[in-house]
Amino acid sequence: MDAIELTASVKLGILFSGIFLWVGMLTGVWKYWQIRQSTQSRAHYYVDIAHRSSLLYAPASLILAVLAYFSAFQEWINWLCIVINLVFFSFSILSYILHGYLKDTTNQFKTPHQLGETMTLPKGLMTLAMLLLVISEVGATAILLLGLSKSFYGQ
Repeated sequence: MDAIELTASVKLGILFSGIFLWVGMLTGVWKYWQIRQSTQSRAHYYVDIAHRSSLLYAPASLILAVLAYFSAFQEWINWLCIVINLVFFSFSILSYILHGYLKDTTNQFKTPHQLGETMTLPKGLMTLAMLLLVISEVGATAILLLGLSKSFYGQ
């Protein structure tokens, strides 16, 4: 097989696609174990979400890698856009795993924002986190799409 020259941004997107797939498989085992132990044959809400989101972020990361591969922008811009998305994808999955492990909530947006049995997070923290997530993920992906469009159509 001939080696292909891949940039750091593309390699990172592909690597995290595999990591997210693997985490999805591991959380799937965890989900199955909880289903088997439950009288209602159900896993905790956030174990299920961690499993599904990991499996969804795996192909999303691969798509981002493809966008970066074809982008007309400089590598540092593509790398930054990839990293921004991967950081927020990872943060989301880890927060789902944490809530699934702690079994502290079935809705992390319900106030007060519970973290474990005794800790609550400030109301504004969740709002800020979600605003940053939305702006960052949507913005970084839009930049990669613009780079792809520029590469394909020369605009």
